[in-house]
Amino acid sequence: MFRFSVPNMSCGHCTASIQKAIMAADPDATVSCDLTARIVDVNSTLGETALAAAIRDAGYRSEKLAEVQ
Repeated sequence: MFRFSVPNMSCGHCTASIQKAIMAADPDATVSCDLTARIVDVNSTLGETALAAAIRDAGYRSEKLAEVQ
């Protein structure tokens, strides 16, 4: 699992856009967004670079915080 900080994520539309972009890249991914903390947790077979690219393609800057096995 990867954890990303997404500082500009501020509403439900933001979380939906991010989830949609990640699911387009990996339909089997599990995505959880914490809007208050502005954190996105992703369980995916994709790597950090591909997940960060999906978040960027949704229009958001992200920073990896952790990788949990």
